[in-house]
Amino acid sequence: MNGRNIAQLLFGSRLATKEEQEERIGGFSALPNLGLDALSSAAYGPEAALTILLPAGAAGIRALGPLTLAIVVLMGIVCLSYRQTIAAYPNGGGSYIVAKENLGEQLGLVAASALMLDYVLNVAVGISAGVGAVISAIPSLEPHTLSLCLVLLAVLTLVNLRGVREAGLVFLLPTYAFIGCLGATMIAGVAKAIASGGHPSPATAVRELPHATATLSIVLLLRAFASGCTALTGVEAVSNAVPIFRAPTTRRAQRTLVGIVAILALLLAGCAVLCRAYHIGATEPGRAGYESVLSQLVGAVAGRGVFYAVTMGSIFCVLSLSANTSFMDFPRVCHLLAVDRYLPPEYAHRGRRLVFSAGILALAACAAVLLIVFRGVTDRLIPLFAIGAFLAFTFSQAGMVRHWQKHPGSHRRKSLVLNATGAVATGITALVVVTSKFLEGAWISVLLVGGLVLLFRRIHAYYREVERETDCASTPLVTLDLPAKKAPIVIVPVKDWNFVVQRALRFSVKLSSDVRAVQVVGADIDAGDLRRRWRALVETPLRRVGIDPPRLDIVPSDDRRLFAPLLDYVFRVRDENPDRDITVVVPEKVERRWYHTLLLTHHASVLKTLLLLEGGKRVVVVSAPWYLRE
Repeated sequence: MNGRNIAQLLFGSRLATKEEQEERIGGFSALPNLGLDALSSAAYGPEAALTILLPAGAAGIRALGPLTLAIVVLMGIVCLSYRQTIAAYPNGGGSYIVAKENLGEQLGLVAASALMLDYVLNVAVGISAGVGAVISAIPSLEPHTLSLCLVLLAVLTLVNLRGVREAGLVFLLPTYAFIGCLGATMIAGVAKAIASGGHPSPATAVRELPHATATLSIVLLLRAFASGCTALTGVEAVSNAVPIFRAPTTRRAQRTLVGIVAILALLLAGCAVLCRAYHIGATEPGRAGYESVLSQLVGAVAGRGVFYAVTMGSIFCVLSLSANTSFMDFPRVCHLLAVDRYLPPEYAHRGRRLVFSAGILALAACAAVLLIVFRGVTDRLIPLFAIGAFLAFTFSQAGMVRHWQKHPGSHRRKSLVLNATGAVATGITALVVVTSKFLEGAWISVLLVGGLVLLFRRIHAYYREVERETDCASTPLVTLDLPAKKAPIVIVPVKDWNFVVQRALRFSVKLSSDVRAVQVVGADIDAGDLRRRWRALVETPLRRVGIDPPRLDIVPSDDRRLFAPLLDYVFRVRDENPDRDITVVVPEKVERRWYHTLLLTHHASVLKTLLLLEGGKRVVVVSAPWYLRE
């Protein structure tokens, strides 16, 4: 099987640009594609808050209800705000676009950087939380946490490289199984709690809560609120990806957003109620005996039978696959930045399956680094999480306020009030998250956002400099004095006499009458053999047909180096002929099968790279390929 067949097997056949319309999705499949990030936070959002509240013992569980209510109210405000953004930006109203158009390029870059950081963290947190769910059910897998995380990341990357529709189909069943199982658990648990007067008997014994070692202070509550706010990550995904919806795109996107937020709010509220009813708290992550909050909750409501296994399986799938939201939106942000020349142009182009493949691979690489650094433990990543999301929320909503000020309309005042409320609410939350988690690792997120902004600005400055240096929009071709330009000196590196070198020489004599072949020989190599062949096979036949033959120069190399003597020769010829260009024609073997290329030397590629980097303006590099087995 050759490389082309392997690529088709892994990534699918290439899609034509005109097939993009067929890749668009409806609301039913949009929920798995764009809602997994938000919905999966029902698993780790309450747990993150309860982990912070561990020192408060039973008082911490009682505080989860009010904290969840505050988070749900904030979620509702953000949802209503983003409905306005979707209506105003039907072609995709992510934080970068909204902030850039209304608040300026620099704040747009801050929003983009914050959002990209949030997407990378979402992949790492989602995958590590999914593996944590498996370890809760199968504790013997705990030593393999990091390996499982990296395998899941590789699978997700491969699935997303196959395209939007295929990714949605893969995630469809796990998503709705998760909603159904967890929803059924919440309904059954609440029913049991009501029937028992608020004190239901657990089907499986729950862990005893630790004794309180700290009082329930304002600082502790703020830290718990900041951790619980991770539940809001992913809400922006729909506004970023409006173009992937089928018509009517705006209405479908708004309905999908409301559906995601409504389901998530019910799951969070149910989790808070049942944790208090069954006295379920968090366990120390990353230590022996760890069990997730949802594992305890499902076991308490339904026992450890078949339903428990199915529910935990769906939680594992959704947590692991929640990174798909980031795989959908991170490449789109990269695409927009590349279009504005803040990232290399490769990020602006669609791959074989009409997805932005470069962005998908970049996201996977960054997430892999995070997982390795933090050993795949969710709790270690949570302090860095949500900061990017709330910074992006704030800039987006502030940008929408400015948008409505510039675009009056019939619903202008209502929309402006909604977005202003969203900007204030998310701005305050961002401050709370940063200040309460600053020493726990939030400072890393702040530095990363600032570092990304500087990086984007440097990239943009580089592309502007390149454009200034290469722009010739007002320079006609005749000013280049083409008739007066002498023919180039052509240099052909030669190792020995073969068809590859012969092909390069045939091409070279068509370019110029001044062709020079150069062979680098060590002390243990006899240069006489090539000289004899040269006279018989090159000089004599060419003179016979009236063509000046290339001359052969032998360059000794006492220390067996190859590239340094070749470069010295080329640069010496260049310096001795300041009025002529130097064309280096590099012979090279080309093998179509990727695994056969491993068996070939890559001297030609190295030489071309060195010449391009060090040769200067007057050195032109040309490849003369010889295709094997043709």
